[in-house]
Amino acid sequence: MNDSQERIASSFAAQGLMQTLGAKLALVADGEVHIELAFSRHLSQQHGFVHAGAITSVLDSACGYAALTRAPQGCEVVTAEFKINLLRPALGERFLAIGKVQNAGKSLTVCTGEVRAFAGGEASGKVVALMQATIANVAVRESD
Repeated sequence: MNDSQERIASSFAAQGLMQTLGAKLALVADGEVHIELAFSRHLSQQHGFVHAGAITSVLDSACGYAALTRAPQGCEVVTAEFKINLLRPALGERFLAIGKVQNAGKSLTVCTGEVRAFAGGEASGKVVALMQATIANVAVRESD
């Protein structure tokens, strides 16, 4: 595991929400991060689909961690803005959130992402959500 992968794995493990959702870090590459989410009734809304809040959360994290792979040394990242399009109901056995860096600047990184739903052994899945996100680089704060 390289430094970027270790840094992201450590940060991901510290995220209480990702643990609560049961999300797993699946891939860390330069400018791209994948996060897996298994279907759970506990994550569903009243119609049985995975709730948009869960879908949005894993995709926001995938975009943020993709941005972190390109962040300058001594910086962490926070989401400044995102737009999500929910294309179809989030129905499936598992979901894959894919975040990709489109442009990494000194202070802001623009990412795009998608969530794919998989059921019945599908190889490529169906895109259920698209996101565009702006991620801000912030200096790491020293502990008091």
